[in-house]
Amino acid sequence: MTITGIPRTPEQRRRDVLERLEREMDIWVASADAEGVPCLVALWFVWDGEALWLATRPTNPTGRNLRTGARTRLAFGDTRDVVLIDGDVETFTAREVPVAAAEAFLAKTGWDPREEAASYAYFRVRPRAVQAWHEVRELPRRHLMRDGVWVVSPRSGA
Repeated sequence: MTITGIPRTPEQRRRDVLERLEREMDIWVASADAEGVPCLVALWFVWDGEALWLATRPTNPTGRNLRTGARTRLAFGDTRDVVLIDGDVETFTAREVPVAAAEAFLAKTGWDPREEAASYAYFRVRPRAVQAWHEVRELPRRHLMRDGVWVVSPRSGA
């Protein structure tokens, strides 16, 4: 993805976000505990076309926060190419996780949390809001999804 001086259309931003969801391996995961203490870690993920799947120990701060808070903010990129995803979280044990999600996670990452001696949980994050921008020139119209619905058509402006 080349960053030029010309702002991308919102439609191109949506296509770029979806491409990154397929291509990227790591995503920043922000959560908070009941007192509001923040936690930020990078985790592997897989995108199934509707939700992101993460895996981590259910007893570590991120696992506890995702399980009890049921919300997260995910992020790609740096300050010149930002993607923010706010989502609702559902928790699945290794036995409860849908086989398709666990197999897709294994295929992408090469790691199967179901096979670990330690207990791992899977977390499905359904996007509620998506923002994407390259630097300040793309801040206008950066909201691509609101309330779980894409506000930008995938084909218009292509």
